[in-house]
Amino acid sequence: MISFQFRTLSPVLWSSHISGHWHSKTPQVRLVNGGSRCAGRVEILYQYTWGTVCGDGWDLNDAHVVCRQMGCGMALDAMNYSQFGKGLGPIWLDELKCTGEEDQVWQCPSLGWGHHYCTHKWDAGVICSGFVRLDGGGGPCSGQVEVNSGGGWTPVHYGNFTLPTAQVICAELGCGKAASFLLDLPLREANEQVWAEEFQCKGWEPELWFCPRVPCPAGSCQHRGAVQVLCSEYTEVRLMKNGSSQCEGQVEMKTSGGWRTLCASHWNMANANVVCHQLGCGVAISTPKGAYFVEGGDEIWRDRFHCSGSESLLWNCPVTALGVPACAHGNTASMVCSGVGSQIQLLPQCNNSWSDPAGSVDTEGHTLNCSDRRQLHLVDGGSRCAGRVEILQQGSWGSICDDSWDLSDAHVVCRQLGCGVALEATISAHFGEGSGPIWLDELNCTGEETHVWQCPSQGWGQHNCRHKEDVGVICSEFLALRLVSEDQECAGWLEVFYNNTWGSVCHSPMEAVTLSVICRQLGCGNSGILNSSVPPREGSRRRWVDGIQCRKTDTSLWQCPSVPWKRRSCSAKEEAYIMCSGDLFPIPVSSLCKLLEKFHTFKPEE
Repeated sequence: MISFQFRTLSPVLWSSHISGHWHSKTPQVRLVNGGSRCAGRVEILYQYTWGTVCGDGWDLNDAHVVCRQMGCGMALDAMNYSQFGKGLGPIWLDELKCTGEEDQVWQCPSLGWGHHYCTHKWDAGVICSGFVRLDGGGGPCSGQVEVNSGGGWTPVHYGNFTLPTAQVICAELGCGKAASFLLDLPLREANEQVWAEEFQCKGWEPELWFCPRVPCPAGSCQHRGAVQVLCSEYTEVRLMKNGSSQCEGQVEMKTSGGWRTLCASHWNMANANVVCHQLGCGVAISTPKGAYFVEGGDEIWRDRFHCSGSESLLWNCPVTALGVPACAHGNTASMVCSGVGSQIQLLPQCNNSWSDPAGSVDTEGHTLNCSDRRQLHLVDGGSRCAGRVEILQQGSWGSICDDSWDLSDAHVVCRQLGCGVALEATISAHFGEGSGPIWLDELNCTGEETHVWQCPSQGWGQHNCRHKEDVGVICSEFLALRLVSEDQECAGWLEVFYNNTWGSVCHSPMEAVTLSVICRQLGCGNSGILNSSVPPREGSRRRWVDGIQCRKTDTSLWQCPSVPWKRRSCSAKEEAYIMCSGDLFPIPVSSLCKLLEKFHTFKPEE
């Protein structure tokens, strides 16, 4: 393990910068009008007066010096035509010729202080990478913690890493609050550089750069693991009844925008059990429908949660929002938990999971059903609603054999998972071979069962199969996406696979965050642009969805809110043509790029 001490500036200096009080004759630098500390017009304080830098000859080498001097990582772009607005006051420097290695921008060769041939329309600006990022987690709001002082991205080791530090990182990145963090994770390379300081944030600092830090013991970090942080827009959940938080009531979630009620559509007992457990309120008894506990007044949140019931936090459950219609007024999710310390009487045989009816519990006049710890999920299909069928039984995930597997069996699986109806019942390990037990064989469902293990079969673990016969399903709520082009993999017309049909996506508003989510999901880089100069496509096709507005915490397109699904959401001129920043790189078989090859049986409808 190699440990480096990078050049850094004192956080005290930058705290002084924020407060606006200057007590030094030494020149200072800042970035303004860029929306963050690490982007904007370059301004220098010299002789007690703020002034700008002329864009003549301004390039990435000059910008690198500014970014490193600011503790903002490395330069991503160097602007030379007042893209961040025109400044006021003197133009302090012109014709800079930095090598990129200088510690301070005024150390670079130039015409000298106050000498220039410019007006403010040529004011220089920069966009820096920032000091911290989360990398490798599928989006900007989760992944390994890495920092950059201008010499490249370097992982932070896990020694003495605390929740307040994670909270500061999430807040700085605009990612809400820290939902969790993992320590002592393996580094990507055996001899990878690690940051030579430990951060000791209190939690109130505006950025990680301003947190106190100490050198690693003996000048080198002995810890051999990295740290991974997961941020979440969702920060708190509560049940409201008569204006107070209790163990029953209307379900409300706190996001960066305040408290919002959840919609009753698709809210179920599995979701409710997670909330009850999270609040320390026992187990879920019921999810009353209608205006049962309506408190009123707040916006109803459209995000749909798809919990299995085993998650420790509601925001750890899969979420979908794409195409979800607005929730009718008063249609708020409500639930009743058993309560803290409630008296529970066990009736016929029942273990300690609460997802599948097999026994019952009586608590204060309520009856609820429970079962053994059985769960169901679909894997290696790139979506919650497509993939190989697996069941958790007796603590082990196992598959189902394809003998007699048909659409009736698949319908039960899709309905049980809240994924609509079955479009296809796949056989012969269509989604790859599983491992572990083969739990069920010769299923003979009618299609009306609520759980697939209620269907007639040969019994648990009884089969004459191998994993090459593992079954899968494609449900109607499955979504995939692709870029359609004659000769490019990471540029083209954006299409989504919905309701058994490929259709295009409308480009309004399609902001930078949305483009980033799409390109990341396709394995085509971290950003993209909308190309509006491409002529409209000919022919008739579905235009499924419009108004997509992804959030920084979204890791896939179908987590992003939008207007509801429609066959004609816009005109042909408004179809989105996207150009992603990167070339397609290898990603897991379960990813959507690889998944598209599996849908050769489906053809877009005209």
